[in-house]
Amino acid sequence: MPHFTLAADVTALLIIDMQEKFLPAIPAMAADQFCGRNVRILANAFRLLKLPTMISEQYPKGLGRTLPWIAEVCPDAVLAEKTHFSCCDDEALMLCLDRQGRRTLVLCGVEAHVCVLATVADLVTRGYDVVIAGDAVASRQGEHCAQALAAMRDLGALVVPSESIVFRLLKQAGTPVFKQVSALVR
Repeated sequence: MPHFTLAADVTALLIIDMQEKFLPAIPAMAADQFCGRNVRILANAFRLLKLPTMISEQYPKGLGRTLPWIAEVCPDAVLAEKTHFSCCDDEALMLCLDRQGRRTLVLCGVEAHVCVLATVADLVTRGYDVVIAGDAVASRQGEHCAQALAAMRDLGALVVPSESIVFRLLKQAGTPVFKQVSALVR
């Protein structure tokens, strides 16, 4: 049964394949659409909380680079190019993750039913606590995303809204960082 502790010292964000060439097929990725807006909230919140962020790019030679507005928000993110669908099959990304010692991963990105789902399955198998930002994932077809989110739950991942993740990491109101992060969700 997944838990929802999200301690800052063991949590990292993994943004999966939010790349230029996917945008025409998955309009929800745009910065002003539900998936893109919530990825932006997560990326900014993790930056403000000084928590590590990793970004994967699926075959960037063919699919383009990470959307510019994400790269701008995450200038210190570890960037990993991959050709496998699961991020766990990328040795550099997993080495980075192992070095950071982060056992709880928050995931967002595309496509929910391919790369995100494959990554969730492999991370859970490896013993990671996986939290999916359910409103920050998308697929070309909405039904594929819904089925993937259900499968992720069945695998043992916790699926919650981005705002729940952000406020769970904050732990309390009234701090300077709370004011900055809460401004992101308004």
